[in-house]
Amino acid sequence: MEFRHLGRSGLVISEIAYGNWLTHGSQVEEQAAAACIRAALDAGITTFDTADVYAEGRAEEVLGRALRGERRAGLEIFTKVYFPVGPGRNDRGLSRKHIAESIDASLRRLQTDYVDLYQAHRYDPETPLEETMEAFADVVRSGKALYIGVSEWTAEQIRAAYRLARELRIPLVSNQPQYSMLWRIVEGEVVPTSEELGIGQIVWSPIAQGVLTGKYRPGTPPPAGSRATDETGANFVARWLRDDVLTRVQQLEPLAAQAGLSMAQLAVAWVLQNSNVSAAIMGASRPEQVTENVKAAGVRLDGDLLAKIDEVLDPVVISDPALTKANAPKVRN
Repeated sequence: MEFRHLGRSGLVISEIAYGNWLTHGSQVEEQAAAACIRAALDAGITTFDTADVYAEGRAEEVLGRALRGERRAGLEIFTKVYFPVGPGRNDRGLSRKHIAESIDASLRRLQTDYVDLYQAHRYDPETPLEETMEAFADVVRSGKALYIGVSEWTAEQIRAAYRLARELRIPLVSNQPQYSMLWRIVEGEVVPTSEELGIGQIVWSPIAQGVLTGKYRPGTPPPAGSRATDETGANFVARWLRDDVLTRVQQLEPLAAQAGLSMAQLAVAWVLQNSNVSAAIMGASRPEQVTENVKAAGVRLDGDLLAKIDEVLDPVVISDPALTKANAPKVRN
């Protein structure tokens, strides 16, 4: 395993993090989930990402039980707050009330006294940003979280939050966006802004919900047991299941072979080539997926290979349905 600083902070994390969105507490039984976490630990992963909303809190519970007995100082545990976790009007968002209640609930489920990173899962337009950041400052000063991050915020929102964090003297160090060969929108404004401010990206879905493994074939029904056939995950993968996208993805296979990598390893290694990426989040439903995909750690892809990947995927890169080849963000700065 290789390690990187989270942005310009002093926190060092494994460049591949283990995440349990859409798996633990829902798609995967707890025994299998625990086996995946054990495989992650055995592979040298020290960074674990979850959220209070995943599987209605069960994902945090599963992670807490699986990590029980591990040396806490040797782990980096991340969670998030924003999405509804109950029926009440205040069971959601980034108000002071919801943040104060949610951090305590997450700590109980995770069986820990603190999280290393507490993240705003989305931006809350209904709560003043000043209130949100002051609530996060209270969480940090109480010792319940060491660092603060955001997820899927725009460059403008990140800059505003960073300014307040500086005034409040709390460490806002990360953003967690979707990022892959097929979804590059953060390269336009978010990454340059984050580089300027010293904020690192912890990216999710680096293999595009499994599409970049090559297992989905054009003109062929999704394989049984895949995320595309699961009631929970199908909505997330559907955007990629277009024949034009799948045809191009198949053309990446010889490039992966040329690099001595599997398709999944190539996809994870690709996001890690971006110097603003501090970690790529990897999920798994089987331990062997963990063992295989962590081999992307430390891989360096040469410029020729990166250029060939761009040639294969351009212009089907799906940064946004409204983006065209002319205005799509470039792969590398």
